[in-house]
Amino acid sequence: MQPAISVIIPTFNRCSLLPRALDSVLAQTLPPTEIWVVDDGSTDGTRNLIHARYPQTNYLWQENLGVSAARNLGIKSAQGEWIALLDSDDQWQPQKLEQQWTLLQQHPAMKVCHTDEIWIRNGRRVNPKRKHAKCGGRIFHHCLPLCAMSPSSILVHRSVLDDVGLFDEALPACEDYDLWLRITARYPVLYVDKPLLVKYGGHADQLSRRYWGMDRFRVRALEKILRQEDLAEDYRQAALDMLREKVRILANGARKRGKFVEADYYENLPRKYPCPMP
Repeated sequence: MQPAISVIIPTFNRCSLLPRALDSVLAQTLPPTEIWVVDDGSTDGTRNLIHARYPQTNYLWQENLGVSAARNLGIKSAQGEWIALLDSDDQWQPQKLEQQWTLLQQHPAMKVCHTDEIWIRNGRRVNPKRKHAKCGGRIFHHCLPLCAMSPSSILVHRSVLDDVGLFDEALPACEDYDLWLRITARYPVLYVDKPLLVKYGGHADQLSRRYWGMDRFRVRALEKILRQEDLAEDYRQAALDMLREKVRILANGARKRGKFVEADYYENLPRKYPCPMP
């Protein structure tokens, strides 16, 4: 049975990169039901590009509110039962959706699927480090150190997002890390062990280049998950351990920069979250 898949592509001033992403969606061996391009306030001719070259897509424009707001607007507007995300600087391999859907049909109880990926940095392929290795199953612990799934590889059932919520628009970065914690705390995930996504990096407008100390935002996400009342106790302990590790690093860095108030804040943060009962 043909699945109802909505593809959400947020973009901001990437008129030169967006065609690569869109062409990779249109080349899918399992075509999606609809494509939504959410323009986060571009001033570079993105609107004209979409209307001239991609009239089959749904185009939305919003004031520049950030990638999370753009993704959320697309998800709320989409009609599909399944949501696939694609960043405007990334590219899918032609069988990406088909191979994910084949695996999901083999495991009908599963509602989240991601894939392996290829990394291109400044035009050259690079090998991810061991800590970036992907996997499936109950992967909450695997998601704690850093973002363990790429947004552009995700295929997720809408009911999962209805359950855990959408992207946190208050987070300027690591918004995907935050959502994956909320999802994997409740749901197992499937993993296609094939590089069905090509991720391009090295350009100046990447969020990882815009903000220093990305663990600041991961700490905020960890605090959110620790406030979740129904979090399993082993997950709570693991999240608390990770919080302690990350705030220790942030506090040490703050002290080296002479920011003692900031260092004290991070050092005292774990005390807000008592250890789980044995």
